[in-house]
Amino acid sequence: MPISPMEEVILVDESDTPLGTMEKIEAHRRALLHRAFSVFIFNSRGEMLLQQRAPQKYHSPGLWTNACCSHPRPGEDIKDAALRRLREELGFSTNLEKVFHFTYRADFENGLTEFEFDHVFVGTYDAAVYPDKTEVSDYCHWSPEKIRESLRLEPNRFTSWFRLAFPLLSEKISLLK
Repeated sequence: MPISPMEEVILVDESDTPLGTMEKIEAHRRALLHRAFSVFIFNSRGEMLLQQRAPQKYHSPGLWTNACCSHPRPGEDIKDAALRRLREELGFSTNLEKVFHFTYRADFENGLTEFEFDHVFVGTYDAAVYPDKTEVSDYCHWSPEKIRESLRLEPNRFTSWFRLAFPLLSEKISLLK
């Protein structure tokens, strides 16, 4: 999926202090630290909603990951951005709570790098999902145990940030124990 040349990310330092903005693809080409978020959604049975990234995504196409993730727009509240992307990618809204943040860096074969200060949000949702097929090719609900086992046996089926965030999230919330 091509990146809009007008889409900007918020460059930050290691404490998430804004340093300015930059066009998204340029920030990824230059591997500059920028603000991001990841949303994890659970149903009432404790299963996590996973999405498979669409094949046309500019990196990590076809890999499984958390419900959604993206970048807030300049001037946009991080939680509002998470709620916006959840609606855009999966077609629903639910209450979200920030649980923690972490920084990660992942280099991709296409020369781009994700270097993100990632805010992690969690929510619960039990109704219908309406994925945007330009973003999501499939989705499912898996138990934390099944995810842990799959991460152990087939880690390359998952995005780089999911492989890092899921264990951190498991430490933070008892739902995943």
